[in-house]
Amino acid sequence: MRRMTQILDVPFDALTMSEAVEKVRGFLHDGKQHYICTPNPEIVMEAQEDKELMRILREADLVVPDGIGVVWASRYSEIRLTERVAGYDLTQNLFQAVAGTEESVYFFGGAPGVASTAARKMKARYPGLKIVGGHNGYFDQAEEKKIIADIKRLSPSILLVGLGAPKQEKWMVAHLEEVGVKVAIGIGGSFDVMAGNVKRAPKVFQRLGLEWFYRLVSQPTRWKRMMRLPKFAITVLKKTKKR
Repeated sequence: MRRMTQILDVPFDALTMSEAVEKVRGFLHDGKQHYICTPNPEIVMEAQEDKELMRILREADLVVPDGIGVVWASRYSEIRLTERVAGYDLTQNLFQAVAGTEESVYFFGGAPGVASTAARKMKARYPGLKIVGGHNGYFDQAEEKKIIADIKRLSPSILLVGLGAPKQEKWMVAHLEEVGVKVAIGIGGSFDVMAGNVKRAPKVFQRLGLEWFYRLVSQPTRWKRMMRLPKFAITVLKKTKKR
């Protein structure tokens, strides 16, 4: 039985990183199809206005907190989240777990050339990791059909979808059965990090829960998106007071 908490009506699995990895490994062997969401506070706020996104998050097979703000907000819930399980870190741990096995991965998303660069670097970092294909996140309806056919033909175990929210979540749900993968994971901009185009915050920022601040300083153009963070905190506190 899943142990979950709710943040502004979005459910989150109360799991550590190692538990989340084991959960995904179980998905790979149960004969079913699964999709995984990795919401941060921005996505939680998006879901307040997007009913389709909210439904997708509520029906996901695994929902992990990609943002220290979500972990903070859980202190006002009956069940607290013990740690941040970022989509990037989840995939890295998963790569390590499946390298050298029969499980394979497909990279879908990012700007032209990013997925292929990310795949090359991940193969070098995790010897034995099978990345069977990839495609950038720029496509029209005709190209989308080719992408779906390509994924289906290559039959990866894991499909990483980096189209940004809420597009990636909606795409996964719409095409999961069609592509036939065991597990699909929405990973936002993680391909850029894997490719080396965007740097993760230094460990000290990550430990202090200030990765958002590092991203704002290093990518000032994100300031409009970052304005959702204080709105998220205020909304959580208001809802808490109404209880």
